[in-house]
Amino acid sequence: MQKAGGRLHTLELAARAPSGNSLSIDIGWLGSDAPQNALLHSSGIHGVEGFAGSAIQLQLLDRLPSLADNTALILVHILNPFGMAWIRRTNENNVDLNRNFLADAQYSGCPPNYARVDSFLSPKTKPNHDFFLMKSMLMIRRFGLKPLVQAIGGGQYEYPQGLFYGGRKLEEGPEKYHAFLRERVSTTKRVLAIDVHTGIGRFGHDMLIAEPSHYESLRRIFGKRVTLSEPEHGPAYRIRGGLGNLLSNAMPAADYRFMAQEFGTYNPIKVLHRLREENRWHHFGTGSLDHPTKRALKDTFCPASKQWRDRVLSRGRAVVELGLEALRR
Repeated sequence: MQKAGGRLHTLELAARAPSGNSLSIDIGWLGSDAPQNALLHSSGIHGVEGFAGSAIQLQLLDRLPSLADNTALILVHILNPFGMAWIRRTNENNVDLNRNFLADAQYSGCPPNYARVDSFLSPKTKPNHDFFLMKSMLMIRRFGLKPLVQAIGGGQYEYPQGLFYGGRKLEEGPEKYHAFLRERVSTTKRVLAIDVHTGIGRFGHDMLIAEPSHYESLRRIFGKRVTLSEPEHGPAYRIRGGLGNLLSNAMPAADYRFMAQEFGTYNPIKVLHRLREENRWHHFGTGSLDHPTKRALKDTFCPASKQWRDRVLSRGRAVVELGLEALRR
């Protein structure tokens, strides 16, 4: 960070790595200390998904893009370091941090039909062969693919050992990140936020997922890759308690745009199966890192394919440079 001329801010967390070492959210700040414009680039809110976003950020530090005098590039490295260290999508409390920021603090409820599929999604046994594919096909036939995707992925607050669990309160990581933004970015006039994810969509291709209120303006900047966070428009889906809520709450006065850059890996049935099996190992096995479910989950969100990884780096940088050009204009 110093070599690139930036400053490092560290948000220490109580969670520990498998080695027992401390974990933190590391924030690299480049450019103006009191910016009028800022590009906020974050990675790893889903832990194991963080390898792609981290690689993009390291590449940006190695070859820093041009910054206007009144602009800051803020690189938020791994919002869920526990999940990355332990090869999990969730944090130490099994909370999906991208479902954890609810402005109304109503941490309860679940999407329609989630209660009817929880026992299938989160069996209370160690991983085993239990006809997952056949059961999945029956579920799709019963509920329909798009309603089922929305029910599973939207976020639930009733099943603490289940998938996509949003928690009962604001977790430590999001709380500290929110406080940091309130202190350091609240007076910035224009903010473009990009949060990197992996797992949804075509292998090696990226989607830029936006909420309806930001869709048109982001599409003018980034083109046809921008898609709505609605299952009717593609593989993405609506969520409760997402990072966009946290950012808008922390920067109420900013002219603010947010999108997720999502790099596709495997088909959704395979992704769900690997999430399901790792979750079983965590809760009903030992959770150790040497288990096949851990290796499979890492491959799910960070494939070893050189073509995939090269694509992540090239598209990751291209989106940042387009965003900075839009802020200059």
